Amino acid sequence: MQTVLLGVTGGIAAYKAAELARLLVRNGSAVQAVMTPAALHFITPLTFQTITGRPALVDSFDPAPAEKVRHIELAGQAAVLVVAPATANTLAKMARGIADNLLTTLYLAVTCPVVLVPSMNERMFAHQAVQENLGLLRSHGCHVMDPAAGELACGVIGKGRMPEPPDIVNFIRAALTGKDFAGVSALVTAGPTREPLDPVRFLSNPSSGLMGYSLARALSERGAAVTLVSGPTNLACPAGVALVPVTTTAEMRLAVLRHYPACGLVIKAAAPLDFRPARAAAQKVKKEGAPLTLELAPTPDILQELGRQKENRVLVGFAAETEHIEEHARRKLREKNLDLIVVNDLTKAGAGFASPTNQVRIIDAGGGVEELPLMEKEALAHRILDRAAALLHRSKAKGL
Repeated sequence: MQTVLLGVTGGIAAYKAAELARLLVRNGSAVQAVMTPAALHFITPLTFQTITGRPALVDSFDPAPAEKVRHIELAGQAAVLVVAPATANTLAKMARGIADNLLTTLYLAVTCPVVLVPSMNERMFAHQAVQENLGLLRSHGCHVMDPAAGELACGVIGKGRMPEPPDIVNFIRAALTGKDFAGVSALVTAGPTREPLDPVRFLSNPSSGLMGYSLARALSERGAAVTLVSGPTNLACPAGVALVPVTTTAEMRLAVLRHYPACGLVIKAAAPLDFRPARAAAQKVKKEGAPLTLELAPTPDILQELGRQKENRVLVGFAAETEHIEEHARRKLREKNLDLIVVNDLTKAGAGFASPTNQVRIIDAGGGVEELPLMEKEALAHRILDRAAALLHRSKAKGL
């Protein structure tokens, strides 16, 4: 379990730090809150103690009996130091090496990554002194998350809000993740497609897009330049990812083929429809007199088309099956010319569409099978990318 030192400074956004602590704990981290004296005006130490199970620390000169030198002991335990919110005052002290409280002293003692989340009035954030301090902190190796734009505590609309805690968690994870996909251009597809019956009705499936979005986020965190071609979903595009929204399977095909030549890794996690209505009505079909038979026509097989043009790319596909799981997956792997196929059994609880979890088998072109336990799709994305990274490395080695 990694230890996160969570620095909380004296800004109105300090209340969001409690939710950030809760999310970090839920994700398996041990969280030690370190508050500046000014933070006590906005939130109590008891709040963080209740959430983290550890007393929040404030005073540099009040060490516990078991500690020798508090800031040195804490610094040695930390996987990351996160300061959220980071006020202009604390940023200035950190930039100039002023250590006049426990948090700023800790900053000088840690050797782990440091994540700073500035939060202040828009005019303060734009001030030359603040920007110079942020530039200096970046040059020291700190990871600085830009504030969000919106309504500030003073009522002004502008850039200075502390980002939402889930976004901060993603930023922290990206800062701690190795960049083994640096220099790789990746294409990911996600979500369902929709095929219109008439102007108000369509055929589709229950795909939420979460698996594809998790893969796109994980690739971006690991350094890849990512293009995400997505059917209709309710998900926000991951930070740093270029989103190409589409609706129909034909639109997805055109978008994929447009970006395919520039990509070295392609992961087809979308669930495009295999069939569409042979004819879509130009006007809304009324219930009275509507035909009772629906004629269907096949949609383009995007994955097979990509397999024919694969060359030296790494191509990963997905298969969602209800019977003869491995047999069907192996056939798809072979016929589509894939390097890996990720297959799941839709009859199993917690696997497949519209679920935050999945349980899959990864089958490679050599016939090897890796069976994974039920896990969150965010974690599964990294397991899939570990396999893809090995294939990319092998592909590059062959090209030398």
